[in-house]
Amino acid sequence: MGKFSKKKGGGTPAISTASLPDIVFMLLFFFMVATVMRESGEKKVMVRLPSADQVKKIEKKGLVAYVYVGKPIPKYQAKYGKAPRIQLNDAFASVEEVGPFVLKFKESKREEEKPLILTSIKADGDVGMGIITDIKEELRKVNALKVNYSSKKGTVLDNFKK
Repeated sequence: MGKFSKKKGGGTPAISTASLPDIVFMLLFFFMVATVMRESGEKKVMVRLPSADQVKKIEKKGLVAYVYVGKPIPKYQAKYGKAPRIQLNDAFASVEEVGPFVLKFKESKREEEKPLILTSIKADGDVGMGIITDIKEELRKVNALKVNYSSKKGTVLDNFKK
């Protein structure tokens, strides 16, 4: 016959890790849903959008290439002056760089999304039409003909109030 021996010390049982993958995937899913991708980094130009009484919201913001136009913020005025400048992504750009920027944006999208791509010009209300016209000419050269002018909802008279 065998002998029965008593357990010595016993200790604590091991922690079950069976549910650990479930917890990890639940956290991963939560952060994927809750994370908001940034539209653009630091704004280097001041943009006070003009008011418009007929405003339409953009449905698919992921298919929009943004071009910002305005005076540099005070932090950059010593280097770039107070004249209106163009900002693409996180850097100042010249008018000639707008076309390649939109083409690069278009190439990053899937083939079925390319016809839906829109270029949105977010220009300060005090910017003259000369620079806007130059941007539109560059967009025509690269066949980016869907152009949107960003504005805020209000009346046209709100543009004259400061």
